[in-house]
Amino acid sequence: MSIVVAVLFRRIKDRIYAESGKINLRLNDKIIVETEHGVEYGIVYEIVKDFVKGKESAGKILRKVTEEDKRRLVDNQKKSSRAQATVSQKVREHKLDMKLTCVSYTFDRSKLFIYYTSESRVDFRDLIKDLGHVLKTRIQMVQIGVRDESKIIGGIGTCGQVLCCKNFLKDFNSVTIDMIREQELSLNTTKLSGLCGRLMCCIAYENDTYKNIKQFLPELGSNILTPEGKGKLVAIDCVRERVSVDLGDKFFKIFTIRQIEDVNGGSSK
Repeated sequence: MSIVVAVLFRRIKDRIYAESGKINLRLNDKIIVETEHGVEYGIVYEIVKDFVKGKESAGKILRKVTEEDKRRLVDNQKKSSRAQATVSQKVREHKLDMKLTCVSYTFDRSKLFIYYTSESRVDFRDLIKDLGHVLKTRIQMVQIGVRDESKIIGGIGTCGQVLCCKNFLKDFNSVTIDMIREQELSLNTTKLSGLCGRLMCCIAYENDTYKNIKQFLPELGSNILTPEGKGKLVAIDCVRERVSVDLGDKFFKIFTIRQIEDVNGGSSK
């Protein structure tokens, strides 16, 4: 029985599911796949054990990438760069309100994908006709969001590391103001926004931890009982599982969450 794998294409979240057949595949294997768009280069990003066939795109895995395929991929990158310069010029000539992100050929160069961002609807019919005549290939325009743009282009975050979306994130999860409040972060969206201008994805990483810990703790300002007497809960450090308590006369002390108890009957134990 052949194994079903999920395959990631190009530099965006286009993906399909395909049966591996007799080809032994592992995560991150580079493969050549026949798809509805033509023959494409992809990367195995998931081995699907309990696959239920639905409406997902399907493809046929032809082979693992060979040395000859690698040379063609390098050549494709060069042709994509030249095509991007042409597309950029034509966008300016047609005076279209769009920002070009990147262009990418399929492996067999039968189709050119053009990724762009725009705040409004763009009529690019004349652009496609013009480009088709110049580049001699099929053109597909793909409008993406600013988070996808950052995923494609990449960059360095405020943490000094490569952007999560470029490095390892496969999907974007919702990041909300409620998460900021949950973690008691400053509501300065400028400091909490990534290069894409949206709230940083990493805000969501620890949110469940904060929620799980806080559900067993009294609210800030509550009177609590500590090993050193009664006090008022003034701060919670969910990551270290510690709290700061005002024991009176502005004498503050730190306790673990297991050392405190709500005077009104609640407990963190």
